[in-house]
Amino acid sequence: MTTAAVVLAAGQGTRFKSDRAKVLHAAAGRSMLRWVLEALRPLALERIVVVIGHQGEDVAAEAESAGIPALVTVRQEHQNGTGHAVRMVSEAGVLDGIDDVLVVPGDAPLLTTDVLAALLDGHRDRAASVTLLTTQLADPTGYGRVLRNGDAIAGVVEERDATDAERAITEVNTSMYVFDVEALRPALQALTTDNAQGEEYLTDVVGPLASAGATTVSAPAEVVAGVNDRSQLAAAASELRRRILNDHMVAGVTIVDPSSTYVGAEVRIEPDATLLPGTHLEGATAIGAGAAIGPDSRLVDATVEAGATVTYSVVLEASVGPRASVGPFAYLRPRARLEQRAKVGAFVEMKNSTVGEGSKVPHLSYVGDTTIGRDANIGAATVTVNYDGFNKHRTVIGDGARVGSDTMLVAPVTVGDHAYTGAGSVITKDVPPGALAVERTEQRIIEGYAERHRARSTRDSADGQGKA
Repeated sequence: MTTAAVVLAAGQGTRFKSDRAKVLHAAAGRSMLRWVLEALRPLALERIVVVIGHQGEDVAAEAESAGIPALVTVRQEHQNGTGHAVRMVSEAGVLDGIDDVLVVPGDAPLLTTDVLAALLDGHRDRAASVTLLTTQLADPTGYGRVLRNGDAIAGVVEERDATDAERAITEVNTSMYVFDVEALRPALQALTTDNAQGEEYLTDVVGPLASAGATTVSAPAEVVAGVNDRSQLAAAASELRRRILNDHMVAGVTIVDPSSTYVGAEVRIEPDATLLPGTHLEGATAIGAGAAIGPDSRLVDATVEAGATVTYSVVLEASVGPRASVGPFAYLRPRARLEQRAKVGAFVEMKNSTVGEGSKVPHLSYVGDTTIGRDANIGAATVTVNYDGFNKHRTVIGDGARVGSDTMLVAPVTVGDHAYTGAGSVITKDVPPGALAVERTEQRIIEGYAERHRARSTRDSADGQGKA
């Protein structure tokens, strides 16, 4: 028995009031389309077909980014309804050789693999021509109603075309089905646009197929709910975040306050890591065992290895090595790297730089385009001056070096192993290993300056009295 899936993703979604295709809007770190594709992935389907239309190139690119080998796209040039979309798939020949086809909308991010597997099993067990996934809603407004003769399925009616009695039905169609492909093809060809919306409804094939065997599988409303506006998107994202956090906690991650913690769908966290309140983990971030993140930290596409800490800081496309520490109030920008036991402290900004094993940049410094060796110490208010107005240049600081506070290192420049710079120096030439570089003017002492300054201020104030 061969099975394919069709994902309906051609619409714009006018209630979103957005130029962006509806299925590309994100919830908890993934587009709605990607959530649906991830629910389908474990089913080992023969083929997954994504129907594209509005912003078709972008939707196709998003679908293909899922990396599902069996995925293909079919374009619906004119969005003439769900039945028309599935007919375009059938006429494109991608269902040839397929026995059953699962049809799902691309705007149902809460959908789970378990529910889809149950739908497929119910269809196969009963050898039905069509199987509908349905749910019960206290307020079914906006949904197609499932019509029955006793227990038998008679069809589905869209709300705009329903009578008052039919609108009172609380069993609704979720727009998810399994069809026998051979039974489906002639039913699609028979579709008309004789309805309130002037479209080819996929629901209109249910009635004709019912005589050959129609059945239903029920699912909880919170799993099959679609998303039609940004309010519903926010509600779906909240549920997805709850699921994500629960999965991590079950897997051994401590999340001190789930209500204030955000973890995206692609984030990986190893057991015994701790997330403190206000933590935001986004993109392809990876957190190692025993690491502690937060409070109030944001990490995007970052790597934090075992035992490291990130406190009150932002880490973007950067990596923090084992038992290294970041923060408070540090900013690691792309291609920043802390090696084992390195430290980047309060109000330090780093980009495209490496801090070697055991080295420290404790506070109030900017480190850009720099390589720092092992066990070096960078004094407060150090700046690696990497930009000459045209090009970026690199600074190299050797093992065991000591850079004095308020040093300006004007790149390209090298401070050798175990070398020193004096506080307040502007270093423009390489410092040999073991040497001390000092760049200051000679200090002057002006005796009696304060007394003379006070006298001059008093005199100037007196001269100014009575002037307009």
